[in-house]
This record gives sequence, structure tokens and C-alpha cells, in this order.
Amino acid sequence: EPHGVEKAPGPEGDLHVPLILEERGKEEEPLKVVLGRKLKKRCSWSPARAAALLLDSVPILKWLPQYRIKDWLLGDVMSGVIVGILLAPQSIAYSLLAAQDPIYGLYTSFFSCIIYTFMGTSRHISVGIFGVLCLLVGQVVERELAVAGYVTDVQGNRTGLGSLENGTFPDCDRSCYAIIVGSTVTFTAGVYQVLMGLLQVGFVSVFLSDSLLSGFATGASLTILTSQLKYLLGLKLPRTQGWGSLIKTWIGLLGSLDQTNMCDLITSVLCLLVLVPTKELNERFKSKLKAPIPFELFVVIATTLASHFGHFKEQYGSEVSGHIPTGFMPPQLPAWSLIPRIALDAFSIAIVGFAITVSLSEMFAKKHGYVVDPNQEMYAIGFCNIIPSFFRCFVTSAALTKTLVKESTGCQTQLSSLVTALVLLLILLVIAPFFYSLQKCVLAVIIMVNLRGALRKFCDVPRMWRANRVDAGVWLLTMATSALVNTELGLLLGVLASAFCVLARTQRAQTLQLGQSGDRDVFKELTAYKGLQTLPGVAAFRYEAPIYYANQTLFKKSLYRNTGLDPVKERARRKRLERGKKQEEERKGAEQSPEASSGNFLPHALPFHTLIIDCGPVLFLDTAGVAALKEVRKDFQEFGVQLLLAQCNTSTIDSLRRGGYYDPETGNVERIFHTVGDAVRYGQSLLSQNGDCDTSF
Repeated sequence: EPHGVEKAPGPEGDLHVPLILEERGKEEEPLKVVLGRKLKKRCSWSPARAAALLLDSVPILKWLPQYRIKDWLLGDVMSGVIVGILLAPQSIAYSLLAAQDPIYGLYTSFFSCIIYTFMGTSRHISVGIFGVLCLLVGQVVERELAVAGYVTDVQGNRTGLGSLENGTFPDCDRSCYAIIVGSTVTFTAGVYQVLMGLLQVGFVSVFLSDSLLSGFATGASLTILTSQLKYLLGLKLPRTQGWGSLIKTWIGLLGSLDQTNMCDLITSVLCLLVLVPTKELNERFKSKLKAPIPFELFVVIATTLASHFGHFKEQYGSEVSGHIPTGFMPPQLPAWSLIPRIALDAFSIAIVGFAITVSLSEMFAKKHGYVVDPNQEMYAIGFCNIIPSFFRCFVTSAALTKTLVKESTGCQTQLSSLVTALVLLLILLVIAPFFYSLQKCVLAVIIMVNLRGALRKFCDVPRMWRANRVDAGVWLLTMATSALVNTELGLLLGVLASAFCVLARTQRAQTLQLGQSGDRDVFKELTAYKGLQTLPGVAAFRYEAPIYYANQTLFKKSLYRNTGLDPVKERARRKRLERGKKQEEERKGAEQSPEASSGNFLPHALPFHTLIIDCGPVLFLDTAGVAALKEVRKDFQEFGVQLLLAQCNTSTIDSLRRGGYYDPETGNVERIFHTVGDAVRYGQSLLSQNGDCDTSF
């Protein structure tokens, strides 16, 4: 007989028969069989399987044969050229942030564009240098340089060969060792990302909320902004390390203002006066412009010419980019001995890079109506780090500003990234040496101007606070910790705060009493709506959270408080009264009074004989949750109140069955109520069958 059936014992007026739904049979396969089938599917080999695996691993093989030359080629070429022109000065600039020479920024952008073209599933995102990751890499590089003995004196001169690694890299100067550290971090981060792809953990990106990533990016942007001020002022200060680096940097800056290089300061101010308004104009008129005007490139060309012919380095001591070689250097292996020291740093870098890439790719895929594969994105960004690490590159990910430029200039596929790579190749082979006289303060200005989007998030804080205070709190905590304490710690605290907020919401769930709307089968919270009616003899409540080990005690307390009866306290009170009666009887030698023997120790009777819990919001039950419901049922049954569960989902019903909640031998017959109204009518039929139930005690 189907579950939920209880036969009426007699004629009309007997028990209400609940709605009966016949369940589909479930055949649960043994775990061994399931694992064997999945393993066989994964390990099976056939030409079709090999072809499918190849197409999934190299998505370009899917879309390139379907490429529409007439419709897409012009947009891809135009967007690729424009992004390449914009990317060149930014690549050189962000090399400063990663504590690397300018040529390595160009290498990084070149290789990442090519690899993502073949392996990425997004049609629009631009993979390359991202400021936050450069900051994280730069912090690791500077720390390892200091450990190895490569120091920067108070005048800013780089001195000393590394005492720690001289045996491994005997002829390696500071620049050489910096890129060894940077490429080793990149290799390790890429390995982490590929391993996460193999383990199919692409879903972890959903645990990094938008508020968390936004707060992390904004906090890191403040650190980046502060780190670039020394170039803006022409101060030769070492990069601060450890917790509170932002505050330490400001203290160092304020204490060295008298050493400001006026040539660098004037150049920086002029560049800011040009780039800030022109960037705003590009943004305001982007709908009317076929492509954004590359003002950064114009500024780089103008300031390089001025520095070269004005002899800024020789006459005013201005720091310049220096020699930028052409062509490519031979590949080199990562420093295996460094991996144990940078493994933890590389893991946080891998998580941030993947999360940013997946969030951007999913955002643009949703906007343009296609689907991306998070696990394949993990592979793609992982190999964008592993392969270039052998060619002296540092960590890459998707970059929002360049992705927006690609989209706005007509990009249709990742063929545009190949065009961008060709532009960068031209610069690497021919144009790079001409940037010798480019001042570092100009590169710092380019970085600072590109931080405007992240810093504008401060203006959104009031709106975020009004919309959702929890998300705003996570944003503020992540931002403040990332900026004022430590970047990686900010990310960790943001993740923990987000998880704690989800947990706290289940801890704060309340048991709300329900009322009926007229004669309709609609039951809503009495505290939320007017005109609802309670039903005689029946009390209905809703608990708005799963019931599990962390909140089962709070669930019982909330239910007892709202029903007006705490069975545990009442049982203790009865024992105290009985003990007092016995002592009084022994003292007086009198017989127990009828009132005492009846056990009616409460001053009034309960207004209900049936308690209904609406389990619609209860997404799941664990063992502790089932035990809590058993305890609640037992407590109320002791005082003549029957507990009914309504609107349980199939997962909750399975948990109740496996947990032994339904036990016919003890009289707890399985009754399934698919609506609250069904449970209410059943409870009322109990009253009509048994007459007035005495629920006083």
C-alpha cells in the first residue's frame, strides 16, 4: 500500500484521509557499482571517445571550422589590434608591480593570448596581466629577493648577490633571480589550477561571492595605488613586506617627501591631467566611438621622446625603463628548490586567478547567450601559466578592462587574441628597444589610472548597505583586511566571513506561527500578514531553515518558546512539585490529594491538541535533525499533543525513514501530508473523532 495511506476506521466523520501520491520506485545502486561505471566511462578508449576528448580539451577545433569569415573577421581583427596597442604599455607598466623587468610583461601577454585562444571556452575575455595578481606575485618576489640577500639600500640601489641561492644560481643578478622566483610561482599556480581541473572542482568558484571578489579587488587596488606613489614622486624606497605594508609604505612616503624628484612629479601630474579626463571621455562616448582612442599609447610615445631628448635620466636623475631586449630568451626550468617556500602563496594566487577568469567568462557568456565550461577554464588558465613559466613569464588571468574593450570593438571569437599576439610580437621583435627612455613614473600613472573602476566601488557602499547589509559587511571586511593587514589574509577572511554568514542565517531562523486566509488553502505567517485566522485545536508553525547538527538545539528552543510550552522545563517543574508533595505528606502524614494525583500542574490547558510543522523550507535533515524531531514528538506526546510534518520534500522524507522517525511498532505510523491544509484537516478530524481532547496537565 502506498506511503501516506491511513484507512478511516469507520463511517463519515472519521479520520480525514490525506492526499495520496504514489511514489516512483527507487533502485539505489551499490557504491561499488556506481564508482565502477564512472571509472569505466572515464577510462574507456575508442576513436569517438578520443575525438570527443580532443575537442573538449582544445575548443578551437570546435568553433574554427564554423568560423564565419564575412561576419566575424573584421571585428576580430579590429578588436585584436586595438587590444594589442593598449596592452603593450600596460604590460610594461604592470611588470613594475610584479617586481620584474618590462620585457617579461610583454612575454607574459604574448604567450597567454596564444594559449587561451586554443584552450579557452569564452569567446570574449582577454587573458593577460591583471593588477591584483601582479601585486601578489611582486610581494612573493620581493620577499624571496630579501631572503636570498638581494637588497635595496636607502638610495634605492640594488646591491648584493644572494647568499642563499648562490650555489644554485652563481651568475644570477637581481633581475635574473626576480624572474626565476616569478616564473616558479607561476608554474606552481598553474599546476594547482590544472590539478583542480582534473579533480573537477570548477564549482568552487561559486563560493567566492561577488561582494567578496569586489572587496578583495578594491583592497588590493589600494595597496597597488600606494605602492606606485613612490614612482609618481620619484622616491627610491624599497618595497615594504609583511602585514600592514600599506601603512608602512605611507609612513615611508611621508618621511621622504623632501627627496621628491621634481622631474618625475611634474611628468606624473601632466600624465594624470591627460589620462584621467581622456579615459572618462572614452568611457562616456564608448557607444559612439567605433574603438576607444589609445591615449595611453600617445602618452607613452610623447613622454619617451621628451625623456630621450631632454636627457631626464642624466640631468634630473629620473628612473627609466632601461634596455628592453628584442626577441625571445631560451626557455628555462623553474627553480624546484623554491617551490616549498612559495607553494602556499601560489595556491592563493591560483584561486584568485581562476575565480576572476571564471566569473568574467560566465558574465560575458550569459550576456551573449552561450555556455562556458568552468573546468575547461581551469585547464586553460592553468596552461596559460604553466607553459609561459618556462619562457620567463608571470601569472595571468582574465582582465576586465581589456575584455570590455574587446567586446566594444566587435570581438566575436578568440581569433582576436591571435591578432593581439601578432601586435605584441611586432613590438617584441622591433619596437621594444625604443622604450629605453620611458620613465617609470609614467608607467605608475598608467597603473593608477586603470584602478579607477575598482576604487569607484567606494561610491557604491551606501547602495550595497541598503540592498544587503550582510554582503556589504563582507565587502568592507575583505577590503579593509586586504588593504590594511595582508592581501592573502583578506581573501581568507572574506571566504570565512561569507561561509559564516551563510551558517549564521541558519542559526537565526525562527519558528513562525501560521494562519489561514479565509477558507482558502493558504497558510502564511501571522506576523507578516493581516486578516489571517488561527484554527481551533490545531497550531501550525514553519521553520525557515534546514535542521542539522549546528541549529537543532536552536530549532527546539524556538519551537518551545513560540508554542508556549517547554516540555523539558515543565517536566522538571512537575518533578519538583511531586517531590514537594511527598515531603509535605510525610511531614503531615496526610494522604495525597486528588488534585495532586491527577498530575495537573499547569494553571491552564493548551489551546491545541495537534502541532503541525511546515517543513517546506527544510531543505535537508541530518542525523541530529531527525533526532531533534523525534525528541520534539516524544515531548509533546507526553502532554497529549500530536506532531504532524507537512510539505516535506523527498530528501527530507528519505532522511526521516532512514533515521527511524517512522516506526509502526511504537505507534508512529508514517503519514505524509503534501500540504499544510491537508495536515490541518487531518488534525481537526482527530478532534471530531475523539471529542474534546484534554490537553491540560
